[in-house]
Amino acid sequence: MPKHLLLLATVAAAIVATTDRAVLAGPLSDAATKAEQQATSGDAAGARETLRQAVSDFSQTLPFAIGKAVFVTAEPAGYAMYEPKADPTFKAGEAIVSYVEPVGLTWKEASAKGKIQTRFTVDFDILNPKGEILASQKAFGDFTFTGYLRNQEIYSTLTIDVTGAPAGDYVLRFHFNDINSGKSATVDQPFKIAAQ
Repeated sequence: MPKHLLLLATVAAAIVATTDRAVLAGPLSDAATKAEQQATSGDAAGARETLRQAVSDFSQTLPFAIGKAVFVTAEPAGYAMYEPKADPTFKAGEAIVSYVEPVGLTWKEASAKGKIQTRFTVDFDILNPKGEILASQKAFGDFTFTGYLRNQEIYSTLTIDVTGAPAGDYVLRFHFNDINSGKSATVDQPFKIAAQ
C-alpha cells in the first residue's frame, strides 16, 4: 500500500510539474504552436507574421541592453552581415569600426499615421587600462528607426578615429541611450594600438 501511495504522489507531482510548465510557457510558446499550425496548413506567410508579432511584443518586456558588440573589418552590409576583425589590434591611424546590436528598445507612435518609432543616441569614452577617460563625445551617434513593426534587427555601425594616439592598450566604451524610455546601456570593447 505505501508503494502505491508513493507512486500516486509521484504521478501527481509529475502532472503538476507538467501543468506548471504549460502555464509558464506564455505567449511565445503559444505563438510558436499557432505558427506551426499555420505552416502545416500551407500558410507560411501567416506563420512568419505570427512569430514576428510575438517576438515584437516580447521585445517590449526585455530590459534595454546591448546584445552584441564586435569590431569589424568594414562597414556591414546589413543586420548580422559583417566580417569580424580577427583580433582587437589596430595599426596607427587605422579606423576603429564597431558593429553593435541594442535590444529592448522602446517604441512609440510616430508622426506618420500607423507607424511606430524608436530612437537612440550613442556616447563614447576612450579609457586607459586604469579606467581614466582620455577622450569622450556625447551624442556621437543618433539613430531613428520608423516602421509598422517593432523591428528587432537593429544595429549601429560606429567608427572612431584615434589618429595620433600612442601605441598601447585602451577600452572603447559606448553608452547607448534609449530616448523613448530614458534608459541607458553600456558596453566595453578593449583594443590595442600596435607600435609602428
